[in-house]
Amino acid sequence: MEIIITHSNTDFDGLAAMLAAAKLYPGTVPVLPPMLNRNLRDFLALYRHLLPFVEARDIPKHTLIQRVILVDTQTAPPMRGLDDTASLVIIDHHPLKRELRPGDSYTGEELGATTTLLVERIAEAQIALTPVEATLLLLGIYEDTGCLRYGTTTPRDLQAAAWLLAHGASLAVLNDFLYRPFTPRQRAVYEDLERHLEIHDYEGRAVLIATAQVAGYVEELAALAHKVMDLYDPAACFLIIQLDRHLQIIARSQTDAIDVAAILRPLGGGGHTRAASALQRDADLTTIHRRLLDLLDTHVQPDVTAAELMSRNVQTLSPQDTVQHAAEMMQRFGHEGFPVVDEHGALAGILTRREIDKALYHDLGAAPIRVYMRTDPIAVPLTASANRIRQLMMEYDVGQIPVVEDDQVIGIVTRTDVIRLSTEPAAAAPSLTAEIQDVLPAPALALMRHVGHVADELGYQVYLVGGFVRDLLLHTVSFSSPPVLDLDLVVEGNAIALAQCLAAELGGRVRSHERFGTAKWLLAEERPAGPPGTVRIAGETWAIADLPPAIDLVTARTEFYEHPTALPEVRASSIKRDLYRRDFTINTMALRLNADQFGELVDFYGGRRDLERRLIRVLHNLSFVEDATRILRAVRFEQRLSFHIEERTEELILDAVGLLRRVSPKRIRQELELILEEREPERALARLAELGVLAHLHPALVVDDWLQERFVLTRWEAPAWNLSPSVPIYLGLLTYRMTRPELTAFIDRVRPAARDSDLLRSIHDLQAALPSPVLPVPSKVEGSGAEGLTARDLPPSRVARQLRPQPTEALFVTWIASGDEMVRARLRRYHDEWQHIRSILSGEYLRAQGIPPGPAYRRVLEALLDARLDGTVTTEDDERVFIARALDEAREPADA
Repeated sequence: MEIIITHSNTDFDGLAAMLAAAKLYPGTVPVLPPMLNRNLRDFLALYRHLLPFVEARDIPKHTLIQRVILVDTQTAPPMRGLDDTASLVIIDHHPLKRELRPGDSYTGEELGATTTLLVERIAEAQIALTPVEATLLLLGIYEDTGCLRYGTTTPRDLQAAAWLLAHGASLAVLNDFLYRPFTPRQRAVYEDLERHLEIHDYEGRAVLIATAQVAGYVEELAALAHKVMDLYDPAACFLIIQLDRHLQIIARSQTDAIDVAAILRPLGGGGHTRAASALQRDADLTTIHRRLLDLLDTHVQPDVTAAELMSRNVQTLSPQDTVQHAAEMMQRFGHEGFPVVDEHGALAGILTRREIDKALYHDLGAAPIRVYMRTDPIAVPLTASANRIRQLMMEYDVGQIPVVEDDQVIGIVTRTDVIRLSTEPAAAAPSLTAEIQDVLPAPALALMRHVGHVADELGYQVYLVGGFVRDLLLHTVSFSSPPVLDLDLVVEGNAIALAQCLAAELGGRVRSHERFGTAKWLLAEERPAGPPGTVRIAGETWAIADLPPAIDLVTARTEFYEHPTALPEVRASSIKRDLYRRDFTINTMALRLNADQFGELVDFYGGRRDLERRLIRVLHNLSFVEDATRILRAVRFEQRLSFHIEERTEELILDAVGLLRRVSPKRIRQELELILEEREPERALARLAELGVLAHLHPALVVDDWLQERFVLTRWEAPAWNLSPSVPIYLGLLTYRMTRPELTAFIDRVRPAARDSDLLRSIHDLQAALPSPVLPVPSKVEGSGAEGLTARDLPPSRVARQLRPQPTEALFVTWIASGDEMVRARLRRYHDEWQHIRSILSGEYLRAQGIPPGPAYRRVLEALLDARLDGTVTTEDDERVFIARALDEAREPADA
């Protein structure tokens, strides 16, 4: 036999979940628990004949129960015919908290009600419900979510409730049974609880404790807890009720920070984080009350502290700074206020935009800010709870709370930090440690852990940032063998000091830039004494060759721009501000490297969400105004990752594209080269053309089918020319159809490297040997380049003389671009055959013949090579005859 059961003293969620399970598991029998709440008894008195429930006593004796479906609980209550041989199917909306035996299973998610989980399956399977069944299921969801008001309620609970209403559930019936008046005895206990009620503050959270004494049994005391929670709205409540010789403790919580099950467990209680109870026999109310206070002191800890919320490297002002200077600082950094510190670094006050605006309104810009700053005790320690910070913000009406340690300002928590905490689901930072271990080679992993350890010793926070984090989440991290690692670190602290400490311990050299707070740790240079080519990290020896050759460390910083497209000025700041200055949300994520938090993902700006949605999104509306080259990067990332530029971001691109004309040639070249280094650069170029961006780089840049086809052909054919697709080759194709003046203007705008510029000119020089794409080039113009490659009777030697000075890349680009098959054939034959032909005899032979070195050597040997190419000489004897005849011809004019 297979049965469905739930917990004792069940509520509507347990009863409804049993019904839902019976609909999903045909042939199973839902068995009512021996004790039901009064409102359940009343409901069943009217509607039981329409529902499939049975009582335990209705099950025949000696029936063997083979499988039990447990709903809204994880522990099977005692029952006749049920023993340990029965397999369990657990369905609950709380995390699994028991060991599963072989044959057992668990299905669960953290929803507002177990019924929601099952209703979703009923809807998916399109199982029909009667109005009574739909109403009971709705009662289950409403009761366990506090009519969809509790903090544990999820969007899925609302969706399930809406589906039930659409399928016949009655709110009128629901109201009749969900809101029942207290009985006289319940009312008497409630009034006693109100007379003995106290509220305690734990980490900024109100915890209500109420006591009462009553003679005899009173049913449904849990309903009193719901009433207390609704009326007083504490973070948690504990009702201690003396019932003759035993005590009943009922607890409810609105936050995971107060786990009432954990608090009552030492008192023999059970339940889950938000609801629990305990029964103490022969216990004294005063003793239990005192014990409960001790347990609260031990268990209630701040779920989030100032240390976790704050930003480091705080920008501060001095009391002597002027109001005008403070206003400029606020405008420059976008802050709404600043801590004010004295000459010793101790907090002296807080200055907000409100005070600044008032002072400027009265033309007091030259006044010192000490006159206007607030000197209230507005600061918190590292251990302060988020609730305490929120209370201070409301009490003093400020948007920033300094965090102090040893009288020094070490961080700041902003209103945005608190709002984000309130509006986003509270959850532990996801750890990517396993993913890091999977992709990082063991030596590099050991090094990153050691960097975190050294940062801990210095009191710094250190983060791994950049494309590595993005690619780790996209599962696209890959390394060559040996690995070439590009690992960038951001330090909340002093990056140069951290790099120097690492180099002092592990060796290597540090190059630093004090102005920007940056350091490059060159691991392979200036090694300490020890086995050559190795380094010891955390007790293990690793080969230097297996470590990154260099690691970049940057002090966390913020930046501001004096005018659009200017290079930024930087100041030390926090990781949050450092990540905010980056281009797109998908590049704003970081991984903590400090020992206790190694591998935790830092994601302030929704980067992971946009990765999942496959979006390229800027962080703010002035992003492209501050740095117009981000337009090129947006398209590059979009095409590389097969993402989409978010709609608003594309609008901002179109608004700012004109600013590209003001960007320096060097920065344009860098971004263009990065595009051309992509696997399929034509995709990004085509998108840039679609957005109208290329025309702002140079009006002659055209991306059409012709160009895209030749980019593809380049990747296919380059290996046969002993080349690889490269930036210079792609640049040659991109500029191939430009006129010479257009090419000159392009080179002036982009300023390619000297070698690349020479290559582009060489390619254009070769175009004189090609027919025009529009008009045919005459093939018999004396001395023209066209005669060189298009004349049908042209000997190989003439072709070779024209092509020999040109670099291979120029020949390849011309071969790819040309539409003339004769030209292509001669270019290919020159590359494959003619350029490798050499004469057997050389200048040594001429010297042996007594010919003095001079211009004659070159004339004779070049003529000999031409003869070889044209096939008029084929053997060494032929070459001797050819040289003798050439020397005789050279002498004849002199003899005459």
